[in-house]
Amino acid sequence: MSKHPEVTMAQRKRQLVADELTEAALQLLALKGFDVVTIDEIAATAGVSRRTFFRYFASKEDVVVQFLTGMGSDIGAELAARPAAERPSVALRHAVWVPIAACADHPDRALRVVQLILRTPALLARFLERQAQWRDDLAAVLESRLGLDPGTDLYPQLAAGMALSAFDTVLQRWSDNDGAEDPADLTDRAFAVMAPALDAVERRAAGAPASS
Repeated sequence: MSKHPEVTMAQRKRQLVADELTEAALQLLALKGFDVVTIDEIAATAGVSRRTFFRYFASKEDVVVQFLTGMGSDIGAELAARPAAERPSVALRHAVWVPIAACADHPDRALRVVQLILRTPALLARFLERQAQWRDDLAAVLESRLGLDPGTDLYPQLAAGMALSAFDTVLQRWSDNDGAEDPADLTDRAFAVMAPALDAVERRAAGAPASS
């Protein structure tokens, strides 16, 4: 008999435990504060042992870092999946919206987590560190989508940076006003400002000069 179903079951179980630990950790950290919550408390809330916690994460901070890594992967995967003919501003807006939509689907819970990250210096530093990798990943996808030369064209890195700046601005605004504004509206407004610059690459690709 094939062992693949057993492997799949083991992987699913491992992912379930990781998800439960992540959820317990993020909610406790957001509710009580990063410096107050202990690893023992996180493990107890998730219904596992301290030893089990360390099988999945190296520290409390590592829980948040892995959470952020997942957000970046979601953005990159969505951009890669967008239709090839779609305007860059539209494709990037859809990509950035994936993690923001996840926040919007669970606003009370997600808002606390966002505020935890943005208001805890150590976590904010790791958030910005993660985004440096996100920018490179998004730039690589844009290079492939648009047929640009990464050695000579500034557009991919600039466009990726602009999209992530919009992402930051939306989350910061949403955090600052305690969720009073609609994140979808904030995202649309942010990309409306940037769309002319993001879509100028299409005019260059068509042989016409970009507007000054």
